[in-house]
Amino acid sequence: MIHTTVGQLGHFFVILSFVTALVATVSYFLSALGSGSAVREKAVEEPQLAYAGESGFGGKTAKRKRPLQQTGNLPQNDKDDWRTLARWAFYIHGAAVIGVASSLFYIIYNHYFEYHYAWSHSSRALPVQYMISCFWEGQEGSFLLWLFWNAVLGAILIRTSGKQWEAPMMAIFALVQAFLASMILGIIFGDSFKIGSSPFLLLTEAMPDAPIFTADPNFVPKDGNGLNPLLQNYWMVIHPPTLFLGFALALVPFAYCIAGLWRNQPLEWIRPALPWTLIGGLVLGVGVMMGGYWAYETLNFEGYWNWDPVENAVYVPWLVLVAALHTMLIAKRSSTGLKMAIILTISTFVLILYSTFLSRSGILGNASVHSFTDLGLSGQLLLYLLVFVVLAAVLATIKWKYIPVDTEEASVYSKEFWVFIGATVLCLAAFQVIATTSIPVYNKVLESFGKVSNMALPADQVAHYSKFQIWFFVVIALLSGVGQYMWWRKLDNKKWDALITPGILTLLISAGLIAFGEMKNPVYMALLVASVFALVSNGTILLGIIQGNYRLSGGAIAHIGMALMLVGILYSAGYTKVISINNSGLLISKQDEFTKDNNRQNKENKLLWLNQPETMGVYQLTYRGQRIEARDVPGYIPRRDVEVIEGDFHGIAQRDIEQNGKVYYKKGDTLALYPENTYYDVEYREPNGKIFNLYPRAQVNERMGLLASPDIRHKADRDMYTYVSSVPDPSAENTWEKTETYSVAIKDTFFLNDYVAILDDVIRTNEVEGLEIGPTDAAVRAKIRVLDKNGEHILSPAFVIKNRMVAHPAEVSDELGVRIQLNEIDPRTGKFSFAVNRTQRDYIVMKAIEKPLINILWIGTLIVAIGFLIAAVRRYREFGKMQNKSAA
Repeated sequence: MIHTTVGQLGHFFVILSFVTALVATVSYFLSALGSGSAVREKAVEEPQLAYAGESGFGGKTAKRKRPLQQTGNLPQNDKDDWRTLARWAFYIHGAAVIGVASSLFYIIYNHYFEYHYAWSHSSRALPVQYMISCFWEGQEGSFLLWLFWNAVLGAILIRTSGKQWEAPMMAIFALVQAFLASMILGIIFGDSFKIGSSPFLLLTEAMPDAPIFTADPNFVPKDGNGLNPLLQNYWMVIHPPTLFLGFALALVPFAYCIAGLWRNQPLEWIRPALPWTLIGGLVLGVGVMMGGYWAYETLNFEGYWNWDPVENAVYVPWLVLVAALHTMLIAKRSSTGLKMAIILTISTFVLILYSTFLSRSGILGNASVHSFTDLGLSGQLLLYLLVFVVLAAVLATIKWKYIPVDTEEASVYSKEFWVFIGATVLCLAAFQVIATTSIPVYNKVLESFGKVSNMALPADQVAHYSKFQIWFFVVIALLSGVGQYMWWRKLDNKKWDALITPGILTLLISAGLIAFGEMKNPVYMALLVASVFALVSNGTILLGIIQGNYRLSGGAIAHIGMALMLVGILYSAGYTKVISINNSGLLISKQDEFTKDNNRQNKENKLLWLNQPETMGVYQLTYRGQRIEARDVPGYIPRRDVEVIEGDFHGIAQRDIEQNGKVYYKKGDTLALYPENTYYDVEYREPNGKIFNLYPRAQVNERMGLLASPDIRHKADRDMYTYVSSVPDPSAENTWEKTETYSVAIKDTFFLNDYVAILDDVIRTNEVEGLEIGPTDAAVRAKIRVLDKNGEHILSPAFVIKNRMVAHPAEVSDELGVRIQLNEIDPRTGKFSFAVNRTQRDYIVMKAIEKPLINILWIGTLIVAIGFLIAAVRRYREFGKMQNKSAA
């Protein structure tokens, strides 16, 4: 059955959201024009806004021209009518966006695979939380998620921004929404020109030439392609929404900034925008780090940051947003800070649009593992970017004359100077990253002019970016300490004496850490010293602040968190220790992945045979076999205990499924599984005899090959990070070699797959798995001892006569790679004939590394978030008080 109604309803909501966004844009624009938003310039000499007793950038109170508002040209009722219409249009737009999202999720949740989006990204095997991830795996869903957050924030701003800001600011908001809604319109003109890509396309519309639809126009697949296995992680349920909320929050200060320039009030927008900028920095920063933790838990590149172009494209706007935040703090005391705040606030939003263009236009090609394929929207994305670049640049140029000029030059002893320098360094760090990341863009531009470019991204991107970024953050850490002392006026009368104590403490602590840790790399030493200085100086300032008013502590707390993050990055990345050293002298693999870089992976991986202990550092490792995950059974169960039903997400229990003394399924029961993933049970035995197990995951994916995800043992001072580098295909049947026959007597010795085997005995038995032995039946079982270097294995093949029929149940040993059957018993000679087949023994190739002090990185991230939150609450309260005074 084809369910077309829900798709038609969803597409109607898309069109409604686009139209209402346009109506809201025009209505808010006309309301802004008619409400006196345009302010004529009137020169009035008055003191620059500053706190009592504080001077401007140059150390003296600066004079600025303050513009006065003019009354509107339209009648009062016209103004109210346009605003009322705009509000209703935006509210309807928000409801339509919710309607689009609900329709799409309904299609995914109900497995309507006749829709291309559901078929491409979902499957019946997925649990609900991963169906949510399916929602934003595709481009259309990610645009829809962005639309949703903007609609939510717009509704909040309508209620909280105040009448003077609502119309000009929401005009920008609604225009952005119109562009985003156009991305999912899916309207085609002619043969090639289209606006947007609809998430509600049927398979027959998306693939009209597929042979199956010629044979059966109503064909509906029984299942979908499923979610990218790398995205089947709980962080992918919360990371994208957080990141897109950060994108949406970055629009708020941009909209306030444009509104301020439009109203000829280039300073007044700072106060209402500041709390939103802080929340945006918090959410976007946390979203970026969530992505890092997802990569750490899910990908096997042994870290949390790989300087992938799409990672960079999100990291750069966050750096610029933080720089904009700092310049906003000094804007009311410094025209230089104000100008930079305007430029950086605009740049933050433009960079977010640019990152969207990079990741969704297909321009990165194979340069990024994160980038989307081109859906034919690259021109539309470029137009989206250029419209706002041109709009902001033209408006800022025209209104630049309204920005006051300081009468004094900057003083190195003013706090504004140091904050400005810190913001500048952040911008330089951002520029270094985006300049290299944009190399594919340069090539594309040159190609469009008929030129051939040979520029390529660095071969070792981690080394390239890190060598620059380390030094930028050495400077930023030092500036965060000095800047805090300047901000809180701890350096008086142009003397630096107050920094002597934190400087001495820094040198003592750093010297101890360098000596104790045997640190020899001078670059690491510089980063450590700078980070410790930031910790000591900001910690000293924090102690002084919390004794007065803790609400002022946000900046110091955020800087302490940043310093802790740098320490965590330094140790976890700089002092990662590989402990799975291959001491056998044998090459594990001749594949390029293992032999490149002077056989690096051959030297740093361990080959483990099933149930064969191996020494690794201080640990004794034993691979205990393959495991599978059932939907409602805790932990993992042996794969051999379940017969997986091909093409389904169920299996048949081959024996009772029991965990922690509780039987969840009886033999023969059907149970729900996550069949794509195989977990490999690796037992670690510590020198004190304590045992723990790790379960690295692998999935042999038809589209992407072997996808391995690590398992991590978290300790207070380090993480044990383990993943498999090579495994036999868990979904493949064993390939058995041709049968070999052995005829032996009791106590005879023979060779079994290169092992010494001894037939100890053949005894009568009444128990044979899978067969019921009656009183008229006969069964015997052989006892064969197989010796290897770690001990012995017992094989017990049976010989059964039941109802005058002979059965030879085979016994299979995965450890030995052997299948053996007792085929004949010759009572005259006393010899027993065994049929033996050999196969590849079960094994894994695994890598284990230790990452010291990585928890300091995650703790630092949390502390940065707390600092941003405290500062945001404080600035919001200040804005609320100002609104109340204005209303009074």
